[in-house]
Amino acid sequence: MTSLPEKLAETFRSAGVKSAYGDPVQIDGVTLVPVALAYYGFGGGDAGEAGSGGGGGGVSLPIGAYVKSGGTARFEPNVIALLAVGVPFLIVTGRALARVIRALKK
Repeated sequence: MTSLPEKLAETFRSAGVKSAYGDPVQIDGVTLVPVALAYYGFGGGDAGEAGSGGGGGGVSLPIGAYVKSGGTARFEPNVIALLAVGVPFLIVTGRALARVIRALKK
């Protein structure tokens, strides 16, 4: 039986560049290279005789693609995915700034 670190290492061996950049795809002489933001996290703990536990997870968000045609390459963003990340970020930032401003007024 393999240990947990060995299982995790085997599972996430391909994590890295392959997670962020997908395999290139050729369509009508145009090469597309998908790009994503990918990250993983793991944690665990031990409370002696009370028990122990752990968990982990990962996220991959497609942010666009590099489009190569005729010797030139350009980045085409995935606007929907960027909005899905940007809107909540702006809301949280706005609320934080509002609290800071309220605190400074007092």
